[in-house]
Parts: sequence; C-alpha cells; structure tokens
Amino acid sequence: MAEIKLDKIDTRAPKNFDKEKIKAKLPEIYKQLDELQNVLYAQSKYSVLIVLQGMDAAGKDGLIKNVFSSVNPQGIMVQSYKVPTAEELSHDFLWRIHKHAPAKGMIQVFNRSHYEDIIVTRVHKMIDDEMASKRMKAINDFEELLTEHNNTIIFKFYLHVSAEEQHSRLEERIHDVTKQWKYNEQDFVESALRKEYLKAYEDCFKHCNKIKWTIVPADQNWYKEYLVAITLCDALKKLNMQYPGIKK
Repeated sequence: MAEIKLDKIDTRAPKNFDKEKIKAKLPEIYKQLDELQNVLYAQSKYSVLIVLQGMDAAGKDGLIKNVFSSVNPQGIMVQSYKVPTAEELSHDFLWRIHKHAPAKGMIQVFNRSHYEDIIVTRVHKMIDDEMASKRMKAINDFEELLTEHNNTIIFKFYLHVSAEEQHSRLEERIHDVTKQWKYNEQDFVESALRKEYLKAYEDCFKHCNKIKWTIVPADQNWYKEYLVAITLCDALKKLNMQYPGIKK
C-alpha cells in the first residue's frame, strides 16, 4: 500500500461533483442503507463496525446524525470515546473498546476509537515509538479477531478537514448558541498541533492497514456524508445478504 500523505489529499469534493445533484441522490442512498441494515439485522450473520476518526470539528457528530438517522434504532449503536476514566486506565487499552464490539446483526459506530491510543498519546508524548508499535500490532490482531471470528465487516474512515475549515468550525462554537455546548478551549490548543497529528495519523495508516482506510474530504458536509453512505452501501450489497425464511 502506498504511503498516505494527508497534505497531498484535498479536503474538498472533486470539482466534477455537483452539490445539488449529490444532495438529491442522498435520500435514495439512505433508503438503501436502511434496507441493508434491516437484512443485516434479520439474517444476523454479519456484524458491522464503523470507525470514525478525525481532527476536532471534522464533523463526526453531524455525519452520524445525518447518515444513520433513517436506520432502525434497534440495529445500531453509537459509542463515543472520551478521555479514559480511572477504571479504563487500570485495564489494557483495548478493554474499553472490546466490550463495545458489535454483535452479529448489529451496526456499531465508534465516534473516535482505539486509534486515539496511538494518536493522542503519541502527539502528547504519553507513549514512545516502541509502545506505539506494540499497540498497533495489538490493534491489527484485535481487528483480525473481529473479522475472522465474528464475521465483522470493518470500515475505517478518516475525516480530512483543512486547518482553515477546522478553525472556522471551532470559532462557530463560540458564537452559535446551538453549538456552544461543544465548545472546549482545549480544542484550539489541539488544532495548533496539526502537523504532529497528521504525522501520527500517517504512521497509523502505514502500520494499521490490513483493513484499508478511506480518507474522506470533510470540508463540505454534503460530500462527506455522501462518500461515507455510498461506501457503506456498495460494500454491504456485495455481501448478498438474504432475509431468513420461515423457521421450521
């Protein structure tokens, strides 16, 4: 796999993509995703894990709300990972992750994930390169365990937002009363470490790529949501899932 260099990847949609045409397609794509989720749930043969990573204000929350609002809530769960609690820190770093792995028939969305433990921890020098390497091996083994032993289909999305758009969205949290609850002064501190975060992510993409990453241009919400939704639909269709017949 060729090395991913994030500063070489655009954060906006290709110029041949028309915003209004794409937005017009989204309802049908969401309808397809709803149907695929219904079959997934009924058949209970596969499970789906969706990993969302990205800088602060990359749009993870909005994507979850808009892409998955049409699916049956009985068949989907969302887990957001914050700073580890004292209990979580007293266990291995994957303990808090593994207990939220999806059961067969379920879609599980991780808003941030196990990758925080090789991204944030490296940027802030909480672990060294040797420990990061060991953790990446553990992550690869963990994801292989899910895919090989629980028929888990894993999707890994990195939401790639530009520095300018990130700053604009963080500023919006100060002035927009509907978003002020998201405001955290520390987010501006973290945004100043952009180069360090990009380097950590690129190393992550290099060493945790047995399941490929999809780099999602995230400056435009309509394109970000389209790309994630169509990627999920196309992959789930290939499973050729079927509704079970009458039980005898």
